[in-house]
Amino acid sequence: MSGKFITFEGGEGSGKSLQLSRFAEYLKSKGHAVITTREPGGTETGKEIRRLLVEGDKDKFDELTEMLLFYADRRIDLTKVILPALKENKIVLSDRFNDSTIAYQYYGSNKFADTKIMDTLYQMVAGDFKPDITFLLDIDVRQGLERSFKKAETMANKELRFENVDISFHERLRNGYLELAQNAPERFIVINAGGTIEEVTAEIIRKYEERINA
Repeated sequence: MSGKFITFEGGEGSGKSLQLSRFAEYLKSKGHAVITTREPGGTETGKEIRRLLVEGDKDKFDELTEMLLFYADRRIDLTKVILPALKENKIVLSDRFNDSTIAYQYYGSNKFADTKIMDTLYQMVAGDFKPDITFLLDIDVRQGLERSFKKAETMANKELRFENVDISFHERLRNGYLELAQNAPERFIVINAGGTIEEVTAEIIRKYEERINA
């Protein structure tokens, strides 16, 4: 495959969706063919799965049911969106991918002894396929949650299922993301997401250019 797959990861309120959009515009300005997707919800079927996952009672699914829904969505997104676009030499930007599942379901929930079941499901869904680059937008947990709830108020957003869990979940989530980044420095680029929108965008572009020109 000659395209490039770049993912944006981070906890609630980290601004990854906005920054992905801004980064897409930067890449297009450089003459690249770019498509964007998200997990869950990058396809029409995925949108239905997303509604089940991110709206409603935080305890409506057990951990395994929730995980299987995420991997079902991932398989659909891979086969319908990501892999076909890469074959056409496009750059694919995804708002979340498998690191989110590990961060939320393993580190955040703290209810799995290890990642074996996730590793097995990922192998079934994606094989050896991985992102070329992963931007991790790291932010103080309380600052991120404040941003997220403020956005929900202005947009009548119903997607607050994960925001409504205990603060300790979000602390574990953040620490888990940072551990994932530490274990795969060849793929991850950690971004301080606590600044202004413009500051974060500039840091993403600067670190991206450093990485591809290294």
